[in-house]
Amino acid sequence: RSSDLKHPAPKAKMVHWTAEEKAAIHSVWKQVDVEKDGQETLSRVLITYPWTQRYFSSFGDLSNAAAICNNPKVKAHGKKVLAALGGAAQHLDNIKSTLAHLSELHADTLHVDPENFKLLGQCLVIVLARKLGAAFTPEVHGAWEKFVAVSCAALSKHYN
Repeated sequence: RSSDLKHPAPKAKMVHWTAEEKAAIHSVWKQVDVEKDGQETLSRVLITYPWTQRYFSSFGDLSNAAAICNNPKVKAHGKKVLAALGGAAQHLDNIKSTLAHLSELHADTLHVDPENFKLLGQCLVIVLARKLGAAFTPEVHGAWEKFVAVSCAALSKHYN
């Protein structure tokens, strides 16, 4: 439509983080063990959503839950994933730039379906909730859901 040409799409808005959300994200992040929690998060993705295994064909045996959970390449990549999210957690006001290189890599080189970022984020929230128990209050949970959503959007940015 010609009216679409007259009105360009609005620019993406900056994410506003409340002091409470920032505190919740930083407080939880201090308790994250990138190696252990990264392995558990990625293992959960590969077990719960087995079609995601196609992106990890070089990882060797992913034939069952035990093989996945004990796979050193899953452990190493889970650590790498959480380290990247840790960088985003430390730069809440600049997540898009912090994750830009990973967005480009996953879009252009690895050709990962960006929906998988959401699956990983969901599994991370589950890992954190299980780990923290009652300390993972609804407020903390909400802050982490927002963080995951913003991180997923940043990782998906290069696909657009």
